[in-house]
Amino acid sequence: MLSGHLDVVPVEGQPWTSDPFTLTPKGDRLYGRGTCDMKGFDACVLMVAADLKRPIHICLTADEEIRMDGARAVISRLGKDWTRPSLCIVGEPSRMKVVTGHKGYMRIDTHVRGHEVHSSNRYAGVSAIFVAARLVSWIEERDLRNKAEAEATGGAPYFDPGWTMLHVGTLSGGTAHNITALDCHFVTGIRVVPGDDGMRYVREYQDFVRREIEPAMKAVHPDAGVAITWRVGGEPLVREEDGEAERLARRLTGDNGIQVVPYGAEAGLFQAAGISTVICGPGDIAQAHQPDEWVEVSELAKCDAFIAGVIRECSA
Repeated sequence: MLSGHLDVVPVEGQPWTSDPFTLTPKGDRLYGRGTCDMKGFDACVLMVAADLKRPIHICLTADEEIRMDGARAVISRLGKDWTRPSLCIVGEPSRMKVVTGHKGYMRIDTHVRGHEVHSSNRYAGVSAIFVAARLVSWIEERDLRNKAEAEATGGAPYFDPGWTMLHVGTLSGGTAHNITALDCHFVTGIRVVPGDDGMRYVREYQDFVRREIEPAMKAVHPDAGVAITWRVGGEPLVREEDGEAERLARRLTGDNGIQVVPYGAEAGLFQAAGISTVICGPGDIAQAHQPDEWVEVSELAKCDAFIAGVIRECSA
């Protein structure tokens, strides 16, 4: 199975110098949103067809950037409505190197519910923003603990950064400057290195909230509190012992190095479903999600040659 995703991240607020949704060639580069992540690979896959003794499945999914629900929908039908492939190559940008590991991803949504009063008497209320600030500080301190431990022990081999990272990406709340905030919402992302248990951070966070935060809130007003919801965004990709996908990709690329990436991808989900999986695709992840995103034509040519090799293997 050759696997790619069709969704892209937004362009609002980015200083593009060309139309992000019109493919713009400049020299060896093709500019446009998603050219690198990962429509270049998708286009290479769709350009080829052949009569094969062993079928090649093409899997193009929606919603990879947010929830990976597209890949989950595909996996739920493999072996039932659709034939389960023996191996999967996910074409995320890797400079056509064979990537055998990536981090998993977990998302925590926190809703702090306070109690509104005039700010001149704020101790009669509960500021959702002040409470959220304490929680965000706990999350940063937990990440710094992981960083210090990784620096002391060497961390996760090959990964940079070599630890499970916690990060708050968005925060919003409050009504006016002179009212204690009734609500505050923020989103935490956890990038989990293979072998670590992402759920332990959820449990530690929940314990901190129930033990250290909520009692003081409810002492002021019983309706104040913290609601925490979480979900696994993606499973980590772990290098397989004598994996079929790795053998094929290395044979076709000649790449025998060990590569892992800090981002998450659908590869971990396919592997968790029992399919031998690696990442190998054109472009550099440094270009992904950036203004004036681009992929090199020469990288797409390497991808074309790689897919031609897959076809040869499946024609034998």
